[in-house]
Amino acid sequence: MAARSSWKGYLKISLVSVPVKAYTATNSAKAIALNQLHEPCHSRIKYQKVCPVHGAVSSDEIVSGYEYAKDQYAVIDTSELKKLRSESDKSIVVDQFVDEAQVDNRYLAGACYFLVPDGAVGQQAYALIRDVMRDSKMNGIAKIVLSNREQLVLIRPVENLIGMLVLRHADELKTPAAFSDEVVDTQLSDQEMQLTKQLMQGLYAESFDLERYPDDYTEKLTALIQSKVEGKELVTPEAHDEPQVINLMEALKASIQQVSPGQTAPKSQAASKSVRSKKTAAKKTATKKAKSAKSPRTSVAKKRKSG
Repeated sequence: MAARSSWKGYLKISLVSVPVKAYTATNSAKAIALNQLHEPCHSRIKYQKVCPVHGAVSSDEIVSGYEYAKDQYAVIDTSELKKLRSESDKSIVVDQFVDEAQVDNRYLAGACYFLVPDGAVGQQAYALIRDVMRDSKMNGIAKIVLSNREQLVLIRPVENLIGMLVLRHADELKTPAAFSDEVVDTQLSDQEMQLTKQLMQGLYAESFDLERYPDDYTEKLTALIQSKVEGKELVTPEAHDEPQVINLMEALKASIQQVSPGQTAPKSQAASKSVRSKKTAAKKTATKKAKSAKSPRTSVAKKRKSG
């Protein structure tokens, strides 16, 4: 567990208050940062905070401001921002509960936290909220002040913990309708639908395991850096161009063979009907021949009987 929590306060549902601590749920140390260098001498590029009137300035001389007109700013001091916060701002206030499937993944902003009880007094209420959300498959929609601004968050059970995910507001997202005119209505055949369904079923997994997808880029970048430090050249396999498949049906059939060797692609209705017609015609022909072959024998037998 992290040595220091990112936030402390209360998880509030109506009159129920649970003291909680928030820990970031992501690792940032794994990312490899590359610095910008001056190519001729490999010296690191530095950025200075410069005032166009007085030149370079120190951090303690910098304040925040909002530009309300061209080159006109309303200066906002940090102490003034703190005064805007009340004691109630130190709470995660749940406004409503919704079915877990109701929240579109597009609203997830990326920042996520784990909430844990802050002390023994909140253990029972914490467990109660977590288990009821899990059993009823409901998530909470709440508000919290993070980084001096109000954030909309999703509260949901994550194994034996309660997770908190920051959400985007509706006006931060573009609607699908804005791009719908770029998608043309297309007639899809039954065979195309069946082939695509068969392909997806061949790639279906009962559960999602994130461990299946390691960070290959970071591993390759680490190997490249190590080889550079050791004065070696990293040997990479030669890239091969993928063959271009133009025919959709052939691509689907080849894909099914790749993901599910031995499976045969379903035939189209027209092809199946043609095969059935041929079989029926052949059967009728055989029956007709059998009757023709049988008729002379029947006539002879009748003559013999009558004689």
